[in-house]
Amino acid sequence: MQTTEVLTIQDLSKSYGGVHALSSVSLGIESGEVHAVIGENGAGKSTLVKIVSGVVRRDNGTILMDGGEIQFNSPREALERGISIIHQELSMLPDMNVIENIYTGRMHTRWGVIDWKALAEKTRQALKVVEMDIDPWARVGDLSISERQMVEIAKAVDRKCRILIMDEPNSSLSEHETEVLFRIINKLKRDGIAIVYISHKLEEVLLISDRITALRDGKYVGTVAAKESKIDDLVRMMVGRELVRDDVKRSYTREPVLQVSALTGIRFRDASFELYKGEILGFSGLVGAGRSELARAIFGADRFEAGEIRLNGDVVRFSSPWEAIQSGVAMLQEDRKKLSLFMDLSIRANMAIAQMPNLANHGMIRQQELNKTIQGFVDSLRIKLNTLDHPVSSLSGGNQQKTIIGRWLATHPQVLILDEPTHGVDIGAKAEIYQMIRKLADGGMSIILISSELPEIITMSDRVVVMREGEITTILEHQDIDEETIMTWAAGGKVRKEEIEV
Repeated sequence: MQTTEVLTIQDLSKSYGGVHALSSVSLGIESGEVHAVIGENGAGKSTLVKIVSGVVRRDNGTILMDGGEIQFNSPREALERGISIIHQELSMLPDMNVIENIYTGRMHTRWGVIDWKALAEKTRQALKVVEMDIDPWARVGDLSISERQMVEIAKAVDRKCRILIMDEPNSSLSEHETEVLFRIINKLKRDGIAIVYISHKLEEVLLISDRITALRDGKYVGTVAAKESKIDDLVRMMVGRELVRDDVKRSYTREPVLQVSALTGIRFRDASFELYKGEILGFSGLVGAGRSELARAIFGADRFEAGEIRLNGDVVRFSSPWEAIQSGVAMLQEDRKKLSLFMDLSIRANMAIAQMPNLANHGMIRQQELNKTIQGFVDSLRIKLNTLDHPVSSLSGGNQQKTIIGRWLATHPQVLILDEPTHGVDIGAKAEIYQMIRKLADGGMSIILISSELPEIITMSDRVVVMREGEITTILEHQDIDEETIMTWAAGGKVRKEEIEV
């Protein structure tokens, strides 16, 4: 299929208060291609997307569409020209139903009356494209994160765009939903639609893309053909160096710190395991396995119906996360924006909030001690920021994640539960978080690592607890941890490793 350049970007620049988000970036997007844009958090990917889609105005440079210069003053103008975007942070309206979310701003009326029946049928057809069968009248806030993501994709596809920008479109999708997404992308390609695909998942970038452009520190690094590239090539383009892969077996004591016995609650049942001092205990399983729910029950965020939890040999039952924190248990939760961060508050406030009660004398905070602690974690975690007084929303995803980690480390926990700690984080920040996790474990902290990424589980874990449909199916020792074994137990089969290799 012959392609033509539908979008041309020339010497694009954008600065925020002296910080160069983009510096003279140039690239071209062809019709009927998937053009991936990669880079570490803060590389300029989101700024590029916001300029092209009319969210922010460029400082310098030119954007051509079909050879003619364009300057959008709003996202609506971009939509009218055929540029649609699926944002990394979902832009759904939670209190409205699926119909309203897909067709807001496009509800045609007859004599001032909306034909809801026709819109409901159109919604069903739009959802059918992304292989979803949900009630069009369902409140979006009641849907799961992955369902909301698919509704967002359905909305973008339904707009009949010419250029579709996907910013981390499968960050919350299951394996099956990701396969559906890729089928949709291939169909759109055949229809001649240009797709800009932004993702930190390099394996998928190589699988789905035609060409790949890397940005680093707001600058254009280069564009390569996906079929001629390897992950190591992309990493070098993104970070300018080789990433050291530490896959050395760690040593830890078999002294139990946390003992969970026959724990039963919402979406999990009869869960039993031990967490040892200085151990990284991985939790793996398919979507809906009950890993997060089990962790939240241990942390006191959700109640459990039966079973027992022992911390250092003593029976505990936390009625709230605050009680868990006071006992030395901390948890980084999966949905950082909804469950962990106060987006309008400063970085300083977000990091300090868990330790403030311990630094108060008669209602007065020991501010100097607090600031010293916060700055120490900013330095040790290498959080990139302009000032601690900026809102935490100004940080990249990886630095937001580090901010939450810093908050919990300041409470000096014995047990740290990390639920998807590298979700939405680029490969460079991932490496830093991995190093930090290992350092904490080497220092004697006991860590529960919940992750949907098998390479992460395999590389980081000393042992792996595998769950399926709310039950623990096996606990794998280090020598038994590999992708085939984990997936066998996660999918329901109880096949031994040696049987797989026959």
